[in-house]
Amino acid sequence: MRTKYLLTAAAALSTLAAPAFAQEIDDKPFDGLYVGGTVGFDAQRNDVNTSILFDRNLDGQFGDQVTTAAGGNAFSPGFCNGAARSNANLNCRNDKDNISYSGRVGFDKQFGHIVVGALGEFGKSEVRDSVSAFSTTPAFYTMTRKVNYNANVRGRAGYALDKTLFYGTAGGAYAKINSSFQTSNTANAFTARGDNDAWGLVAGGGIEQKLGKHFSVGLEYLYNRYKDDGFRVRATQGTAPVTNPFVLAPNTSGTDFRRSDDKFTWHSVRATAQFRF
Repeated sequence: MRTKYLLTAAAALSTLAAPAFAQEIDDKPFDGLYVGGTVGFDAQRNDVNTSILFDRNLDGQFGDQVTTAAGGNAFSPGFCNGAARSNANLNCRNDKDNISYSGRVGFDKQFGHIVVGALGEFGKSEVRDSVSAFSTTPAFYTMTRKVNYNANVRGRAGYALDKTLFYGTAGGAYAKINSSFQTSNTANAFTARGDNDAWGLVAGGGIEQKLGKHFSVGLEYLYNRYKDDGFRVRATQGTAPVTNPFVLAPNTSGTDFRRSDDKFTWHSVRATAQFRF
Protein backbone atom coordinates (compact mmCIF):
# COMPACT_ATOMS: atom_id res chain seq x y z
CA MET A 1 0.00 0.00 0.00
CA ARG A 2 2.84 2.39 0.94
CA THR A 3 4.51 1.63 -2.39
CA LYS A 4 1.28 2.46 -4.21
CA TYR A 5 1.06 5.85 -2.47
CA LEU A 6 4.71 6.61 -3.28
CA LEU A 7 4.21 5.78 -6.97
CA THR A 8 1.08 7.94 -7.11
CA ALA A 9 2.91 10.85 -5.47
CA ALA A 10 5.88 10.50 -7.83
CA ALA A 11 3.57 10.51 -10.84
CA ALA A 12 1.83 13.63 -9.57
CA LEU A 13 5.15 15.42 -8.98
CA SER A 14 6.42 14.53 -12.43
CA THR A 15 3.20 15.86 -13.96
CA LEU A 16 3.64 19.14 -12.10
CA ALA A 17 7.34 19.36 -12.90
CA ALA A 18 6.99 18.77 -16.65
CA PRO A 19 5.75 22.31 -17.45
CA ALA A 20 8.51 23.74 -15.28
CA PHE A 21 11.20 21.85 -17.22
CA ALA A 22 9.59 22.88 -20.50
CA GLN A 23 9.52 26.49 -19.31
CA GLU A 24 13.20 26.27 -18.35
CA ILE A 25 14.09 25.14 -21.86
CA ASP A 26 11.93 27.86 -23.45
CA ASP A 27 13.64 30.45 -21.26
CA LYS A 28 16.88 29.83 -23.18
CA PRO A 29 15.88 29.34 -26.82
CA PHE A 30 19.26 30.61 -28.08
CA ASP A 31 21.54 28.52 -25.88
CA GLY A 32 23.89 25.85 -27.20
CA LEU A 33 25.57 24.52 -30.33
CA TYR A 34 24.13 25.10 -33.81
CA VAL A 35 24.92 24.52 -37.48
CA GLY A 36 23.43 26.35 -40.41
CA GLY A 37 23.85 28.11 -43.71
CA THR A 38 23.25 31.37 -45.55
CA VAL A 39 22.31 32.54 -49.03
CA GLY A 40 22.18 36.16 -50.07
CA PHE A 41 23.29 38.99 -52.33
CA ASP A 42 26.62 40.85 -52.29
CA ALA A 43 26.94 44.42 -53.58
CA GLN A 44 30.17 46.41 -53.98
CA ARG A 45 30.72 50.06 -53.19
CA ASN A 46 31.13 52.53 -56.04
CA ASP A 47 34.91 52.65 -56.64
CA VAL A 48 35.11 56.22 -57.89
CA ASN A 49 38.56 57.49 -58.92
CA THR A 50 39.99 53.97 -59.04
CA SER A 51 42.90 53.63 -61.45
CA ILE A 52 46.00 51.60 -62.29
CA LEU A 53 49.32 52.84 -60.93
CA PHE A 54 52.67 52.39 -62.63
CA ASP A 55 56.22 51.82 -61.40
CA ARG A 56 58.21 52.93 -64.43
CA ASN A 57 61.73 52.42 -63.01
CA LEU A 58 60.96 49.26 -60.99
CA ASP A 59 62.03 50.83 -57.68
CA GLY A 60 58.93 49.55 -55.88
CA GLN A 61 57.33 53.01 -55.74
CA PHE A 62 54.11 53.39 -57.75
CA GLY A 63 52.67 56.60 -59.16
CA ASP A 64 55.08 57.20 -62.06
CA GLN A 65 53.83 58.58 -65.35
CA VAL A 66 54.31 56.39 -68.41
CA THR A 67 55.45 58.75 -71.17
CA THR A 68 55.66 58.33 -74.93
CA ALA A 69 58.83 58.94 -76.96
CA ALA A 70 57.44 62.42 -77.70
CA GLY A 71 57.10 63.14 -73.98
CA GLY A 72 53.33 62.90 -73.65
CA ASN A 73 51.28 60.87 -71.18
CA ALA A 74 50.80 57.40 -72.67
CA PHE A 75 47.64 56.92 -70.56
CA SER A 76 46.03 60.31 -71.18
CA PRO A 77 42.67 58.72 -72.21
CA GLY A 78 42.28 57.74 -68.55
CA PHE A 79 40.81 54.97 -66.42
CA CYS A 80 37.43 53.48 -65.61
CA ASN A 81 35.95 51.44 -62.78
CA GLY A 82 35.11 48.19 -64.58
CA ALA A 83 36.27 45.81 -67.29
CA ALA A 84 37.02 47.34 -70.71
CA ARG A 85 34.68 46.52 -73.60
CA SER A 86 36.87 48.11 -76.31
CA ASN A 87 40.17 49.89 -76.82
CA ALA A 88 38.92 53.44 -76.49
CA ASN A 89 36.31 55.88 -75.15
CA LEU A 90 36.54 54.52 -71.57
CA ASN A 91 33.95 51.92 -72.57
CA CYS A 92 33.63 49.61 -69.54
CA ARG A 93 31.04 47.26 -68.10
CA ASN A 94 30.06 47.63 -64.46
CA ASP A 95 31.54 45.54 -61.67
CA LYS A 96 29.59 42.38 -60.97
CA ASP A 97 27.40 42.16 -57.87
CA ASN A 98 26.11 38.66 -57.28
CA ILE A 99 24.96 35.95 -54.89
CA SER A 100 26.86 34.49 -51.95
CA TYR A 101 26.43 31.36 -49.88
CA SER A 102 28.09 29.83 -46.83
CA GLY A 103 27.96 27.20 -44.10
CA ARG A 104 28.42 27.97 -40.41
CA VAL A 105 28.83 26.41 -37.00
CA GLY A 106 28.52 28.30 -33.73
CA PHE A 107 27.80 28.26 -30.03
CA ASP A 108 25.72 30.66 -27.94
CA LYS A 109 25.23 31.12 -24.23
CA GLN A 110 22.08 32.82 -22.98
CA PHE A 111 21.88 34.73 -19.68
CA GLY A 112 18.32 35.93 -19.31
CA HIS A 113 17.73 38.24 -22.26
CA ILE A 114 21.45 38.54 -23.08
CA VAL A 115 23.01 36.17 -25.64
CA VAL A 116 26.75 35.96 -26.35
CA GLY A 117 28.55 33.52 -28.59
CA ALA A 118 30.94 32.83 -31.43
CA LEU A 119 30.74 31.28 -34.87
CA GLY A 120 32.88 30.21 -37.78
CA GLU A 121 31.80 30.51 -41.40
CA PHE A 122 33.11 29.23 -44.74
CA GLY A 123 31.63 30.24 -48.07
CA LYS A 124 31.79 31.79 -51.50
CA SER A 125 30.99 35.21 -52.93
CA GLU A 126 30.45 35.71 -56.67
CA VAL A 127 31.40 39.42 -56.71
CA ARG A 128 33.88 40.56 -59.36
CA ASP A 129 35.79 43.85 -59.26
CA SER A 130 37.73 45.33 -62.21
CA VAL A 131 39.62 48.48 -63.15
CA SER A 132 40.85 49.41 -66.63
CA ALA A 133 43.44 51.77 -68.10
CA PHE A 134 43.41 53.10 -71.69
CA SER A 135 46.54 54.04 -73.61
CA THR A 136 46.99 56.27 -76.64
CA THR A 137 48.00 53.25 -78.78
CA PRO A 138 44.97 52.68 -78.46
CA ALA A 139 44.79 49.68 -76.12
CA PHE A 140 43.12 48.64 -72.88
CA TYR A 141 44.61 47.06 -69.75
CA THR A 142 42.20 45.46 -67.24
CA MET A 143 42.95 44.11 -63.76
CA THR A 144 40.19 41.94 -62.23
CA ARG A 145 39.75 40.22 -58.89
CA LYS A 146 37.15 37.82 -57.56
CA VAL A 147 36.77 35.59 -54.50
CA ASN A 148 37.61 31.91 -54.75
CA TYR A 149 36.36 31.36 -51.20
CA ASN A 150 36.29 33.20 -47.87
CA ALA A 151 36.06 32.32 -44.19
CA ASN A 152 35.62 34.21 -40.95
CA VAL A 153 35.58 33.67 -37.19
CA ARG A 154 33.53 36.21 -35.26
CA GLY A 155 31.79 36.89 -32.02
CA ARG A 156 28.21 37.92 -31.64
CA ALA A 157 26.17 39.46 -28.85
CA GLY A 158 22.50 40.22 -28.74
CA TYR A 159 19.25 40.73 -26.90
CA ALA A 160 16.52 38.08 -26.95
CA LEU A 161 12.82 38.88 -26.66
CA ASP A 162 11.14 35.51 -26.15
CA LYS A 163 12.03 33.64 -29.35
CA THR A 164 13.40 36.62 -31.30
CA LEU A 165 17.08 37.57 -31.13
CA PHE A 166 18.56 40.90 -32.23
CA TYR A 167 22.37 40.80 -32.45
CA GLY A 168 25.57 42.44 -33.59
CA THR A 169 28.60 40.54 -34.87
CA ALA A 170 32.23 41.20 -35.86
CA GLY A 171 35.47 39.31 -36.38
CA GLY A 172 38.50 38.50 -38.48
CA ALA A 173 38.26 37.13 -42.01
CA TYR A 174 40.33 35.48 -44.73
CA ALA A 175 39.74 35.30 -48.49
CA LYS A 176 41.49 33.52 -51.34
CA ILE A 177 41.47 36.10 -54.15
CA ASN A 178 41.76 35.17 -57.82
CA SER A 179 43.40 38.09 -59.65
CA SER A 180 43.78 38.26 -63.42
CA PHE A 181 44.93 40.60 -66.18
CA GLN A 182 43.69 41.18 -69.73
CA THR A 183 44.91 43.52 -72.45
CA SER A 184 44.44 44.19 -76.15
CA ASN A 185 48.16 45.03 -76.44
CA THR A 186 49.75 42.16 -78.38
CA ALA A 187 53.20 43.75 -78.82
CA ASN A 188 54.53 43.89 -75.26
CA ALA A 189 54.94 40.82 -73.04
CA PHE A 190 53.11 40.72 -69.69
CA THR A 191 53.83 38.64 -66.59
CA ALA A 192 51.45 38.48 -63.63
CA ARG A 193 52.58 37.65 -60.12
CA GLY A 194 51.61 38.21 -56.51
CA ASP A 195 50.01 36.92 -53.34
CA ASN A 196 46.34 35.86 -53.52
CA ASP A 197 45.86 35.61 -49.73
CA ALA A 198 43.81 38.48 -48.28
CA TRP A 199 43.07 39.18 -44.62
CA GLY A 200 40.42 41.50 -43.31
CA LEU A 201 37.33 41.91 -41.16
CA VAL A 202 33.58 41.47 -41.27
CA ALA A 203 31.01 43.27 -39.12
CA GLY A 204 27.26 43.67 -39.06
CA GLY A 205 24.12 42.52 -37.36
CA GLY A 206 20.89 40.66 -37.77
CA ILE A 207 17.73 39.13 -36.41
CA GLU A 208 17.07 35.45 -35.71
CA GLN A 209 13.63 33.96 -35.13
CA LYS A 210 13.10 30.60 -33.44
CA LEU A 211 10.44 28.53 -35.24
CA GLY A 212 10.59 25.42 -33.09
CA LYS A 213 12.71 23.72 -30.48
CA HIS A 214 15.63 23.20 -32.87
CA PHE A 215 15.09 25.36 -35.94
CA SER A 216 15.45 29.11 -36.56
CA VAL A 217 15.67 31.47 -39.52
CA GLY A 218 16.98 35.00 -39.83
CA LEU A 219 18.14 37.98 -41.84
CA GLU A 220 21.72 39.30 -41.59
CA TYR A 221 23.82 42.17 -42.91
CA LEU A 222 27.64 42.03 -43.10
CA TYR A 223 30.24 44.56 -44.21
CA ASN A 224 33.25 42.75 -45.73
CA ARG A 225 36.67 44.37 -46.09
CA TYR A 226 39.92 42.70 -47.17
CA LYS A 227 43.38 44.12 -47.75
CA ASP A 228 44.36 43.09 -51.28
CA ASP A 229 47.53 44.76 -52.51
CA GLY A 230 49.80 41.92 -53.62
CA PHE A 231 48.94 41.48 -57.31
CA ARG A 232 51.41 42.90 -59.87
CA VAL A 233 51.77 42.82 -63.65
CA ARG A 234 55.08 43.54 -65.40
CA ALA A 235 55.17 44.80 -68.98
CA THR A 236 58.40 44.05 -70.87
CA GLN A 237 59.43 44.70 -74.48
CA GLY A 238 58.13 41.62 -76.26
CA THR A 239 58.00 42.45 -79.99
CA ALA A 240 57.54 46.19 -79.40
CA PRO A 241 60.21 48.66 -80.55
CA VAL A 242 62.68 50.23 -78.11
CA THR A 243 60.64 53.43 -78.29
CA ASN A 244 57.73 51.69 -76.58
CA PRO A 245 56.65 53.68 -73.47
CA PHE A 246 56.99 50.66 -71.14
CA VAL A 247 60.67 50.13 -72.01
CA LEU A 248 61.72 53.59 -73.10
CA ALA A 249 65.32 54.46 -72.15
CA PRO A 250 66.82 54.93 -69.64
CA ASN A 251 64.53 52.41 -67.88
CA THR A 252 64.53 49.58 -70.39
CA SER A 253 63.69 46.67 -68.04
CA GLY A 254 59.93 47.24 -68.10
CA THR A 255 57.06 48.70 -66.10
CA ASP A 256 55.04 47.28 -63.20
CA PHE A 257 51.26 47.73 -62.78
CA ARG A 258 49.11 47.58 -59.67
CA ARG A 259 45.62 48.72 -58.68
CA SER A 260 45.29 52.05 -56.87
CA ASP A 261 42.70 50.61 -54.45
CA ASP A 262 44.24 48.10 -52.05
CA LYS A 263 40.94 47.26 -50.28
CA PHE A 264 38.37 44.78 -51.62
CA THR A 265 35.05 45.62 -49.95
CA TRP A 266 31.41 44.67 -50.36
CA HIS A 267 28.09 44.55 -48.50
CA SER A 268 26.17 41.33 -47.88
CA VAL A 269 22.49 40.86 -47.14
CA ARG A 270 21.53 37.24 -46.64
CA ALA A 271 18.93 34.88 -45.26
CA THR A 272 20.09 32.44 -42.58
CA ALA A 273 18.87 29.11 -41.27
CA GLN A 274 20.12 27.30 -38.15
CA PHE A 275 19.59 23.95 -36.48
CA ARG A 276 20.26 23.96 -32.72
CA PHE A 277 21.20 20.82 -30.85
